[in-house]
Amino acid sequence: MPADVRWLGHSAFHLSGGGADVLVDPWLTGNPKAAATADELPADVILLTHGHGDHLGDTVDIAKRTGATVLAIVELAAEIEAAGVADVRNPNLGGTVQFDWGWVKLVPAWHTAVSPSGTAHMPAGLLIHYGGHLIYHLGDTALFSDLKLVARRGDKVDLALVPIGGHFTMDRFDAVTAVELISPAQVIPIHYGTFPPVETDAQAFKHDVQDAGFSQVYVLEPGDTHHVK
Repeated sequence: MPADVRWLGHSAFHLSGGGADVLVDPWLTGNPKAAATADELPADVILLTHGHGDHLGDTVDIAKRTGATVLAIVELAAEIEAAGVADVRNPNLGGTVQFDWGWVKLVPAWHTAVSPSGTAHMPAGLLIHYGGHLIYHLGDTALFSDLKLVARRGDKVDLALVPIGGHFTMDRFDAVTAVELISPAQVIPIHYGTFPPVETDAQAFKHDVQDAGFSQVYVLEPGDTHHVK
């Protein structure tokens, strides 16, 4: 089954073609690199790595407009449910939620997380089994060695969405090592170029990864769609 992955800018994605419209970290309003507006995107499911404003973003408004299911770690999920979202799933780290189109597993990410409303919670990465492919959204993680364990849960990672901007996440040099640990078939760099602290050279990251033979890297512009092979 096809899986089309559209980068909406920063860490936001729209997955389509795999049986549902899935949004990840839909920060659009206020995002200077946003490739869409919050009122135009379809959504059956919204997945969150954590609740910082540049990830939680327009989740509540989109969910109320579309009736989408929202999946977030348990404390953040409770906040979203209290905001009036009707269908919320609340796993913790290590938990897997099944959908009719696939499954989503929360895995560790080294970061911090407090929502704009003050809800403290653990950040996560997302293993997303979609369209017959395993997509790993790393969230806002720093480099840590257990990325290798996450990637060996039983399915090879087809596509890794890897932060490279530094300052708030791993930088492009640490991200090369992260790709080595995960060993995905394909990589899309994310969480860079949105504002000055996270400016970096994505093409240099691509060359470093590919010259080392670790993976194939696709550097997208916001709004571009990648077809997962």
